[in-house]
Amino acid sequence: MKRIAVFASGNGSNFQAICDAAKEGRLDAEPVLVVCDKAGAFVLERAAAEGVDAFTFSAKDYPDKASYEQEILRRLNEYRVDFIILAGYMRLIGPTLIQPYAERIVNIHPSLLPAFPGKDAVGQSLQAGVKVTGLTIHYVDEGMDTGPILAQQAVPVLDGDTRDSLQERIQKKEHELYPEVLQQLFRKKQHTY
Repeated sequence: MKRIAVFASGNGSNFQAICDAAKEGRLDAEPVLVVCDKAGAFVLERAAAEGVDAFTFSAKDYPDKASYEQEILRRLNEYRVDFIILAGYMRLIGPTLIQPYAERIVNIHPSLLPAFPGKDAVGQSLQAGVKVTGLTIHYVDEGMDTGPILAQQAVPVLDGDTRDSLQERIQKKEHELYPEVLQQLFRKKQHTY
């Protein structure tokens, strides 16, 4: 059973999907910590409802990224976290976390990378007029959405799609695929860290 920390900045629907998969026995993982950089984020309510501890921080309270990542790393060690799972976390991860968690930080992104990296991938895909977008699950490296890809799934862009309607269909697929891919990954990486 892998001990995971979920990093999120917003609603936390992927956090919820991961918790549900773990409770239903589809994911051999125990969410032990939520890390959030937004004090009022709904993911914090979800964490409380699931009985998962949360660490909330504001980047502006620290002199630099390395400082707040040191604090996060201390918490990860305290909770004996095996994997970091990014689920709508809107900050780039720096070397302070990447080095000790090499190939143990996973992200989900709402596009078929390398297309539309960064913020507002759904809006970018609509603006570009593509007929197919989707989602990518990948390891995190020091670039923006550039780490090795673990899985992708296409989602068609329908005539009349809005940012909200397309986002909703992508998230529905995310909630199915993310726990499946994490389960495959955890089975491969049996040893403890």
